[in-house]
Amino acid sequence: MRIAFVSNVVYPFVTGGAEKRIHEIGTRLADNGHEVTVYGRHYWDGPAEITHEGMTLRAAAPSAELYDGDRRSITEALDFAARLVPTLRRHLRNDEHDVVVASVFPYFPVLSTKLTALGTETPLVTTWHEVWGDYWEEYLGRLGPFGKLAEGVTARTPQHPVAISGITADRLADLGPDRGDIEIVPNGIDTDQIRSAPLPDEGYDVLFAGRLIEHKNVDLLLEAFDAVAGGTDLTLGVIGDGPERDALEATAASLDHADRVEFLGFLEEYDDVLGHMRVADVFASPSTREGFGLTFAEAMAADCTVIAADHPDSAADEVLGNAGFLAEPTVESVRETLDRAVDGDRPPSDPVARADKFDWDRVATRALSVFRGATNDF
Repeated sequence: MRIAFVSNVVYPFVTGGAEKRIHEIGTRLADNGHEVTVYGRHYWDGPAEITHEGMTLRAAAPSAELYDGDRRSITEALDFAARLVPTLRRHLRNDEHDVVVASVFPYFPVLSTKLTALGTETPLVTTWHEVWGDYWEEYLGRLGPFGKLAEGVTARTPQHPVAISGITADRLADLGPDRGDIEIVPNGIDTDQIRSAPLPDEGYDVLFAGRLIEHKNVDLLLEAFDAVAGGTDLTLGVIGDGPERDALEATAASLDHADRVEFLGFLEEYDDVLGHMRVADVFASPSTREGFGLTFAEAMAADCTVIAADHPDSAADEVLGNAGFLAEPTVESVRETLDRAVDGDRPPSDPVARADKFDWDRVATRALSVFRGATNDF
């Protein structure tokens, strides 16, 4: 099959969940004899078109800054959407691709991909990582309605939608697509890599890994840990960086057991994060907004007891099943659950076995089935 992915950012030259998903699925499909092309910005060295790990990387636009301050740049997304059209049109008109798969978001490249594909027999598959809805007003302030409008227009554009979780599919259905038409293909993990990651010189009993932003609720975890740590030698490691780091470090410094908490910052090597998961007993992240929750799957594969938040804006329950614990996003509930976990209480189902469900090999097989279905439905 001839598969084209559209993503302004390309892994491993830019690292992030959406681009890594394309890389992991794309390389596996290429290894199985499929022709895979990725249209993105020119973040790699060398010519505009190269072969990388079996895939063709084709630059539709030059490299550019992705962020304007702390937020993704709207002008960057518009610029990439416009520059994508002539490059993609040329190859679609030559009937070089059986299907085009575009990541959401940003939204504008999805719309330009659909426009470019008009008049061809190439279907558009979209991958929805999140649906923000009212969160746009918090993210963009007075410009929030424009974010919601772009999201709504994209959702109502004819497409073969894929969501990474049931909660994302439900929210997408509220914007237009019929729920029965939305396929679910979760994000994935490399279970072999996780279980063979090198162990750190020093590990922690309880671990958090993620971006230090408000909805991750790391402050709740810090206070809950402090309440549990008395009379023990428990330690907490916090991996990640973000706008809340200074405030969280100040909170940690005020705890009774501040000497048991360490902020490791952003770890450049993914294996270093996995190694810390392997030596931790408990992985805790009371985040209230997770379109999927990849760190939960990674931690389960590392045989951690996982604690996540029970919240309508989080897909944690879908990822964990009965192989982890859910807590209300309050200090008291997280404390009670953490206390049980550090005392050795384990979930009813085996976390390692649950994590196997999300191995990239299985995810790639599922994605290929969806791509083939889209071409049959055209």
